[in-house]
Amino acid sequence: MAVTKAKVRKLCLALEGATEVVHVDRPAFRTKRKIFATLPPNEEAVNLMFDVPTREFFIEQAPGVIEPLPGGWGRMGMSRCNLKAADEAIVHSALKAVHALAAPKPQKAKKRKS
Repeated sequence: MAVTKAKVRKLCLALEGATEVVHVDRPAFRTKRKIFATLPPNEEAVNLMFDVPTREFFIEQAPGVIEPLPGGWGRMGMSRCNLKAADEAIVHSALKAVHALAAPKPQKAKKRKS
C-alpha cells in the first residue's frame, strides 16, 4: 500500500513538461510556471501545492492520507500526503491535479487590427 519517494519522482517526471529542481533543501517538481510538489528530506511524504477546493476534495477521498500543512501555507492549499498511508492511485491522481494547477496558462489569441 505504501508509495516510495522513488515512485513519486517517477510519477512526477512522467507528467507533461515536468522537471526536477532543488528548492531550498529538497527535490521539487515544477512546470515552466511553478512548483507543484516537493519531497521533504526527513519524512515519507510528498508536499502538494493544491488550491483549497481541490485539497478539500482529496481530503474527502483519502482521509488520514492528505492533510493541510500548518500555518499560512496550509491556508493557501498546501498539503502533505503521507506516503506510508497512501496507495499509488491516490498519489498519482493528486499529482495530476497539482500538475494541472501549475500548468502554464493558455495564451489568449491576439486580436488583429483591421
